[in-house]
Amino acid sequence: MSAILQFFPERLDVNGDAQNALVLAQRARWAGIEVGLVAIAPGDRVPRERPAAVVIGSSVDAELGALRADLANFAVALSEWVAAGVPLLAVGTGFELLSDGIQFGTLDEPGELLEGVGIFPGRALPLAVRATDDLVVDVREGRLVGFENHARRFLVPADAPAFGSVVRGTGNDTRSEGSRVGSAIGTHLHGPVLAKNPVLADALLTAAFGEAYRADSPEAARVDGFAAAARSAILAKLELRG
Repeated sequence: MSAILQFFPERLDVNGDAQNALVLAQRARWAGIEVGLVAIAPGDRVPRERPAAVVIGSSVDAELGALRADLANFAVALSEWVAAGVPLLAVGTGFELLSDGIQFGTLDEPGELLEGVGIFPGRALPLAVRATDDLVVDVREGRLVGFENHARRFLVPADAPAFGSVVRGTGNDTRSEGSRVGSAIGTHLHGPVLAKNPVLADALLTAAFGEAYRADSPEAARVDGFAAAARSAILAKLELRG
């Protein structure tokens, strides 16, 4: 049985982002693939077998120092999994923790720099004003809709690809959003993003299981209709339906 890893779900689920792992597991099961949803706790050993996919959710700033220390024990494994093509999704502060570092403080008075795990090149730097609004992003899988709620922008190096381009909202810097490194995606999109945008969930599952994964089950079609209605309502409100 393949495993979908959900890192520290009790501490990295501020916006329901840890439940992106549940979305992946359920859609895989609807496709007839046997998967197990495995919650990783601080202090656990690195799994012996390579997982099918990895999800890292979001937390609050007060927890980031402790979370960085706990994630450090998995840094080598995370890098190896991504190098081997294992899909990884990191959201919000989980994305920031997997970067080169997080700059706390304000734009005028920078504070402590917390070193990241280093999966995504670039750093999280203070924003002048917190970004809290709907976020619409165009990525190679399609147009994604979610909600952003973060106090830092993300500086992507010139030679590193962003996850997508901002249509509405702030994202990294009002132009680009997130980061994509091989099979790893980092994003500010809450929602949870995979529940609201099943096209991205299907892309991750196809990367994990290849042709064994099919997204045409009746159950998937039913929930995809709910997701489409939610996205349409948000885009209509933002006058971006077209």
